[in-house]
Amino acid sequence: MTAAEISRIAGVTRATVSNWRRRHEDFPAPTGGTESSPLYDLEAVRAWLASRGHESAATPAEELRTTLRLHGQGGGSRSEHSLLLVLSAAGRSPEELTTATRLPDAELVARAERDAATVAEAVPTADPVHFEAGDAPMLRALYACVRDEGGQAALAVLAERELEDSAASGAYQTPAPLADLLARLIPGSPARVLDPACGSGSLLAAVARRGSHELYGQDTLPVQAQRSLVSLKLTAPEATVTVRAADSLRADAFPDLVVDAVVCNPPYGVRDWGHDELAYDPRWAYGVPARAESELAWVQHALAHLTPGGYAALLLPPAAAGRASGRRVRAELVRSGALRAVIALPVGASVPLHVGLQVWVLQRPEPGGPERKSVLFVDAAAETVAVGRGGTAVPAARSRGVGRSASLDWPALTARVLGVWRAFIESPEAFESEPGVAHAASVVDLLDDVVDLTPARLVRASRAEVDPAELSAEVDAARRSLVGAAKSLARTAGHEGWSTAGDGSAREWRTATASDLARGGALTLLRTVPEGTRGRAEGGSEGGSGEQPHAQAVLTGSDIARGSGPTGDPAELRGTAAPLIAVGDVLVRAVASGDGPMARVAGDEDTGAPLGPHVHLFRPDPARLDAWFLVGFLGAEENIAGASTGSTVLTVSPGRLRVPLLPLEEQRRYGEAFRHVHELRAGARRATGLAEETARLLAGGLTGGQLLPSKETAEVRGSGRGGDSPR
Repeated sequence: MTAAEISRIAGVTRATVSNWRRRHEDFPAPTGGTESSPLYDLEAVRAWLASRGHESAATPAEELRTTLRLHGQGGGSRSEHSLLLVLSAAGRSPEELTTATRLPDAELVARAERDAATVAEAVPTADPVHFEAGDAPMLRALYACVRDEGGQAALAVLAERELEDSAASGAYQTPAPLADLLARLIPGSPARVLDPACGSGSLLAAVARRGSHELYGQDTLPVQAQRSLVSLKLTAPEATVTVRAADSLRADAFPDLVVDAVVCNPPYGVRDWGHDELAYDPRWAYGVPARAESELAWVQHALAHLTPGGYAALLLPPAAAGRASGRRVRAELVRSGALRAVIALPVGASVPLHVGLQVWVLQRPEPGGPERKSVLFVDAAAETVAVGRGGTAVPAARSRGVGRSASLDWPALTARVLGVWRAFIESPEAFESEPGVAHAASVVDLLDDVVDLTPARLVRASRAEVDPAELSAEVDAARRSLVGAAKSLARTAGHEGWSTAGDGSAREWRTATASDLARGGALTLLRTVPEGTRGRAEGGSEGGSGEQPHAQAVLTGSDIARGSGPTGDPAELRGTAAPLIAVGDVLVRAVASGDGPMARVAGDEDTGAPLGPHVHLFRPDPARLDAWFLVGFLGAEENIAGASTGSTVLTVSPGRLRVPLLPLEEQRRYGEAFRHVHELRAGARRATGLAEETARLLAGGLTGGQLLPSKETAEVRGSGRGGDSPR
């Protein structure tokens, strides 16, 4: 390992490691590398740090990741056996897992082989379970990761390594809120569900949470198929799970399977999907897909596996709705009644983040069934709403930097989409379009020369149906709110609660890590962990309190970023032990990405809400720490950067965050200043959102014909230009 990695696991700076090397003769000698960039043995460094009382600042998942990189996990059956061990370990108590981590290497290897063998029937492997003596560090780290962060965290780390080794591209996880939306678009509770491009299994996990108990998956990458199988065994232990590794289009592992529902997020833009060899495939009941239309091949693959009347929900790129090469297949999907809805999502709902993806909802026609005369189109991209603290609804700005999955208001988006979808399927003939949001287009109108199924084109055309008086009243209300927000922001911005450091240089102070403060009793660190794996938590705290299932909305990292109250789905906490938030708790996002603040102080609207899995909770002793002082320093950019690991996704290690050691009275002065900073940010966010909403309403009204420009305004502008007309 490098000196930089030593600094990370020890929770110190790189300079400190350099000082240790120079000042301590017993510091481990380099075992490789170069004079300028030496490498050290991981176990020797850990032993040296432990002898001096330096506990590792890395999370168990980071420890597992480091161990895999430095010692090598091996491939083939060794990877499969590691996944088996995760499944077995997840069913053990924290005490059993702790005992395993303390075993000598030889006994640990034997114990791991026995544990993995106990679940070998659930996840078939090609070879008998076997680990080697050199695997002991990895096994120890794996047991610790499962104990402290749960089986899913360990699975994710193992899959990272395998995905890197496979040099695969395009392998990513569907965001949980989006997976939940696709699952909820399937009416009822389908018993048998297939995902023919299952990846990590997030879509199948979402339908399992809604009652599906017979799950089938297939994925081209063996590591994804294995990971999906083990993940689903952990998520839905009572379900029957079957996952196969193969290309679903070329080598369908379930050729005779018919299911109640299909959910799928297939690969996009693949030209080598088997067009030539599959030209006469019986699945192409709606027309042979063109070489550039792999998405329409996946659509027909899904329909071929449905029972008559069964539903499918697929996430597709917007080009599938309008490319000329797919016109004939789209026309037949519409004409037959197989296509029921096309829903446009906001930019950033899922990878690729710069594209506004679409959800296609399909239903296999029933022989002799009712004639379907219309298709529902929903433009959810235009209706993304951010909910401010206190329940104020503020439309999100549709500009660069906005629209990432973490910053979307998924509960509002989901409610909007499901509301119109359920109204449509309940009575398609009586469905009333919502101008600018949803429109039921007749089959006859869709079957033109291009068969363009882009929701924005069809939905926005219905804006002319808005009543002028209603729109005018809405504009006036938005303008009044904007004026009030602007005045409030001006008052907040005018506050002067700080001064320049007297001697002209920045102040310096002694600091302590959050782990140090927790050990001293000044605060308690809490987090949400899987039930049955509650053991060590940061700062020595228990994993959480509160019983499952939770009924109240969950506080998520997205809520902190956008300043909303708790909005997370309680169903996502099944099988976890989640702390309940109290007023005065300090909440910090666990992932340092996206816009918005990283931390906040819990208020009345947060009280009693369960803590989400990607949020750290700091509960300060009010006699020793001021909450607003704490949130100001914990959420500082340089503090978050110093306590984060990763490259694409930065994960915050809460125990490594540092806090100045100041008297309580001085903390309170800082806390009051940080409170004003928070109010300034919240006021600016609210004013910006209202300005965007007001502008959207005005522009829409002017272009839609409901609002007319003022003659007086035009005359004033004309006189200002000297009355000249444009030439």
